[in-house]
Amino acid sequence: MMKLIEPDEKNDFHAILQAQHLDAGDFELHEIDTTDPKTDEIFALTGFVTVSRKSSERKKQYPIGDGSIWVAEFERDLLQGVFN
Repeated sequence: MMKLIEPDEKNDFHAILQAQHLDAGDFELHEIDTTDPKTDEIFALTGFVTVSRKSSERKKQYPIGDGSIWVAEFERDLLQGVFN
C-alpha cells in the first residue's frame, strides 16, 4: 500500500507546527486511500488525511494525493483557530 502523504509534506506539516510553537505529539495524521486498486491503469493516488489535535479533540479532513495542497489548507485552518 502506497503512502499518500509525501515525506516533504510531512516535513512541511511539522515545520508549520514548530513555527506556531505547537507540539507535534498533540497532532495525528490518519490517511484514507481511496485510489481504486481494481484498475490496471496508473491513476493518480487519491484519498483523504484527517488531522486530529488530541488536546482540543478537533479534527478536519483534507483531500490528498497528486497535486493536493492539504498542508497549505491545514496551515490556513490552524491560523484561523480551527484546531483550538
